[in-house]
Amino acid sequence: MDFTICPRIEDFRLRIARFVEDEILPVEANRAAWDAHGNIADDWLDALRDKARGEGLWCLQLRPETGGQGLCKVGMSVCYEEMNRSIFGPVVFNSAAPDDGNMMVLEQAATDAQKARWLAPIAEGRARSAFAMTEPHPGGGSDPGMMLTTAKKQGDRYVIRGRKWFITGAGAADHFILLARTSDDPRRGLTAFLHHRDDPGWRIDRRIPVMGPEEHGGHCELVYGGLELPADRILLGEGLGLKLTQMRLGPARLTHCMRWLGLAKRCMEIAQEYAANRHGFGVRLSGRESVQIKLGDLAMGIEVGRLLVMKAAWALDRGSFARKEVSMAKIHVANLLHKAADVAIQINGARGYSQDTVLEWIYRYARQARLVDGADEVHQMVLNRHWVDEGRGFWAWEPGVE
Repeated sequence: MDFTICPRIEDFRLRIARFVEDEILPVEANRAAWDAHGNIADDWLDALRDKARGEGLWCLQLRPETGGQGLCKVGMSVCYEEMNRSIFGPVVFNSAAPDDGNMMVLEQAATDAQKARWLAPIAEGRARSAFAMTEPHPGGGSDPGMMLTTAKKQGDRYVIRGRKWFITGAGAADHFILLARTSDDPRRGLTAFLHHRDDPGWRIDRRIPVMGPEEHGGHCELVYGGLELPADRILLGEGLGLKLTQMRLGPARLTHCMRWLGLAKRCMEIAQEYAANRHGFGVRLSGRESVQIKLGDLAMGIEVGRLLVMKAAWALDRGSFARKEVSMAKIHVANLLHKAADVAIQINGARGYSQDTVLEWIYRYARQARLVDGADEVHQMVLNRHWVDEGRGFWAWEPGVE
C-alpha cells in the first residue's frame, strides 16, 4: 500500500496552506468581514477569490477544460483538508458545498449545451447553485423513493408541483438541480431538472432558522406551484434521477469529510495553543495528564478519519461507488468533528464558549454533520446491509496483480 502523494498534489497543498495562513485567516479574524449569518461577506470573498484565481488555486476538483486543475479524489482529500483550516477556506477556492457537488455532477452528467449554460457560470464564480431534493414529511428525505414532488408532462413541457425544504444555498442560488417524480416506477420514477431562479412558477417560502452558521443562501423551504420547464432542462435523462443522486451524493459526502477533517485539526490547534500557555494551580494545562489524554485521543481519531477518507477516495478514483467506504468515513468524521469542537471548548473553558475563537462556530456547525447527506443511522444500516450480503468478505483486501 502506497501512502505517498505525488509532487504536484504536495505543491498544491503547500500553496493552499500558505494562502490560508497569509490571506484567509487574517480575514476570518476580522469580524467586520463576516455577514449576518456567520459566513464571509461577499465583498471580502470576492477579493480573496480573485487572489486564489491568480495563484492557480481555483476549482481544483474540475477538469482543465472546465476551468479546473483536474485533481483526483485522493488529491482533493489532501487539498480540501488543508483548505478548511479556516472556516472560510473552501468557499474562497470554489470548493464549498453545495456548489462543489453540483459542479462535479454537472461536469459528469450534463450535455455540452447544458455545461455552457448551467455549469460554466458556477465554475467561473459568477453564479451559485442549489440541489433541491429533500422534502417535508411525508415526502422524500434519506429515502428518495418517498418523493412527492411531481413533474407532469404536458405537450413538450413538464409542469412541476411540490415542496422542498432544507435546500442549502437556495437563498443565494441562481441555478438549481431539482428532483421530481415523473412516474411510479420504483427505479426509474425520478428525473432531475435544471432551472433558474428567474423561472416563474416557484418561490422560496422561507429561510429556515437553524442552530448553526450557514452557507451563503441558508437552508430554505421552496414551493413549486406550476414551474414549467422544457425537455432540454432534463439532466442525464428522464427516469434517471435516482442514478444522478447516486452520482452526486457519494462524492459529495466524502468531500464533506475532507473539509471536516480540516476543521477538526483547527480545533486541536486552538486547544493545544491555549493549553501550552494557560497556567492553573501552578501547572501548565498542557502538562496535565487529563489534557494530554484528550488531545492524544483526538489526534488518533483524526488520523483514523484521514485513512477512511483516503480509502474511499482511492476507491472512487478506481471507478467504484465506494458506498460502504463513504458511509464509514461519513459516520466517523461527522462524530469526530463534533467531539473535536467539544474537547477544544472544554480545554479553552469560557474562552472556548465565547466568540473570541471560532470554536463555538465550529461546534454549532458540527451538529449538522451527523444529519446532512444521510444521518448516522442511515449509513449504519447501509453498512449492515453490506455486511449481511458479504459476510466475512466485508473486510477482504483487494488482491493486486503480480
